[in-house]
Amino acid sequence: MAKPVLVVGNKNYSSWSLRPYMALAMAGVPFELKMIRFGEPRFGREIRKISSAGLVPVLLHKGQAIWDSLAIIEYAAETWPSKGIWPKSAKARALARSAAAEIHSGFRGLRDACPMNLRRPHRPLKGGTPQAALKDVARLEQLWSDCRKAHGRGGPFLFGAFSAADAMYAPVVTRLETYAIPVGKETKAYMDAVLGTEAFKAWKADGLKEPWIVPEDEAD
Repeated sequence: MAKPVLVVGNKNYSSWSLRPYMALAMAGVPFELKMIRFGEPRFGREIRKISSAGLVPVLLHKGQAIWDSLAIIEYAAETWPSKGIWPKSAKARALARSAAAEIHSGFRGLRDACPMNLRRPHRPLKGGTPQAALKDVARLEQLWSDCRKAHGRGGPFLFGAFSAADAMYAPVVTRLETYAIPVGKETKAYMDAVLGTEAFKAWKADGLKEPWIVPEDEAD
């Protein structure tokens, strides 16, 4: 059977692409990766050949296209149930899905002010971190702490073992590091766990080699 193909954008910038990549890679689901580079004239044409949404990421599997990071993760969890993409217990899964949905639709202040850019030197924004972003960071720290206290035994991630919730928050972890945003010791330990995974290190290594610049994602 042919492997699923995950279509992504630039690894340096594409936070939405990083999420399903982390979920699949950390779960041990075999897949192939195809990149369609942002800014290329062919980007729109190429991505619309496989998804009318015209956006990355897209998972191609068994003649079907699944788009949107969270939809891809849910599809993967159903297709490969033995891989443990979501936590085992019903209570943990409910909290994990709530946390994943919150980052999927929220934290706009942080995401707007601090776009994912793995190449950027680790330093604060020149004008300082906006209050809306700092409010989001405070919520992140509280949420992550709640998840860890409730279900974090047995590992360094939000629900102990790595899960889809960690995959959804991986791009935010990079933002906190890239923009040198002060966080507590518990938050920093969680960040180090995510950034230290082999899956993330491989993604970042590729992203740092990319020569292309997307101006709107180059915050100061």
